[in-house]
Amino acid sequence: MTLQCEIIPVTPFQQNCSLVWDTATMRGALVDAGGEVDHLLERVRHHGVQLEKLLVTHGHLDHASGVQDLAERLQLPIEGPHEDDLFWIEGLPQAAKQYGFPPARSFTPDRWLRHGDTVTVGSLTFDVLHCPGHTPGHVVFHHAPSRVAFVGDVLFQGSIGRTDFPRGNHAHLIDAIRNRLFPLGDDNRFVPGHGPMSTFGQERKSNPYVSDAAVKD
Repeated sequence: MTLQCEIIPVTPFQQNCSLVWDTATMRGALVDAGGEVDHLLERVRHHGVQLEKLLVTHGHLDHASGVQDLAERLQLPIEGPHEDDLFWIEGLPQAAKQYGFPPARSFTPDRWLRHGDTVTVGSLTFDVLHCPGHTPGHVVFHHAPSRVAFVGDVLFQGSIGRTDFPRGNHAHLIDAIRNRLFPLGDDNRFVPGHGPMSTFGQERKSNPYVSDAAVKD
């Protein structure tokens, strides 16, 4: 069994939606289906993947606006985020109007996730890490055998997630990155919510917000 992934930027925010699948079963999931549902489904068909669920790192519009439409159209279960992001999910319709997005609907996940949970995609197992700060209920999906993590808006190449939104918390975000993500190992690659991939080691070395030099533990 091998993890395969295509990163698909969607919405005017160019958010990274990730199509992940298990090559042994060709069963997969979309991580952060933020919009452009027809385009996402075209990529699913292109790879011959059978979607079995939708995974959500956090409740912001650009990461979750397509979730309910996909779930309804394909009868897919939704897993994630942590329940502390409920208020963000409930606010999706208003956020879509505010930012000029197509109409977005709120949803109720079939499974709220907590730190230490696991989720499966085909025969693959992902560890769930609760990493609050950008939003209070933000989670990260880590596939240990592949040494790759899907981190949403927690960490970027050379930057970190914003914490000036309602219930954001800068100290919590730094703590989550330093004490939950970096211990996974410097060689772990990560897919951020926006922009190019990087490794935890690279960010630990040079990220001006969370590097070893920037943060005195």
